[in-house]
Amino acid sequence: MPRLKEEQLQKIYDERKKQITAAAVKIFAQHGIQGTKISMVTAEAGVSHGLFYHYFKTKEELFISLVREAVVTSVAEIDQLSQLSGSPIEKVKVLTEAILDESGTPFFMLLHQARNSQEVPEEVSQLIQQYPLDLYVERLLPLFKEGQEQGEIADGNLKELISGYITILSGVMVLGKGYSIPSAELLLRFVKP
Repeated sequence: MPRLKEEQLQKIYDERKKQITAAAVKIFAQHGIQGTKISMVTAEAGVSHGLFYHYFKTKEELFISLVREAVVTSVAEIDQLSQLSGSPIEKVKVLTEAILDESGTPFFMLLHQARNSQEVPEEVSQLIQQYPLDLYVERLLPLFKEGQEQGEIADGNLKELISGYITILSGVMVLGKGYSIPSAELLLRFVKP
């Protein structure tokens, strides 16, 4: 088979898989794993059931892969904050704006479903245990500590402050339709002195 044809086929394969996963994030975020049917995902993606099964054996396999991607990406994005230029509060603002970006809402809802649903695959439970909320607090601790030392972050117990910050952002993201999303500047008042 000519190389160009292989590359074209791979590109089509990757695009279709991305189409299915993007639709699945929305559906799982809204309905959880128990309330999601493969037909809902295929309808949202505009693909056939057969095509779905070409990429994923079960909805559980798809859910696991999406949760894995969401937790790994979220930790990597926090870790990349140290590479950014700017003061600690500017970096926290970048993180806050990224979290508040509506395009990320389905991923927050997906993780919310994974953390709070009764019936999730064992591998998802293990991922949630491997990436607990405390891990995010620990990853943000150096940034917030530096901010506190520079007078940009409020005094007090940093772990409590970071936990509160994460809780507020998570709450905002899972409220759903009908609620307005506050500005990053408004939310940063929680951590500023």
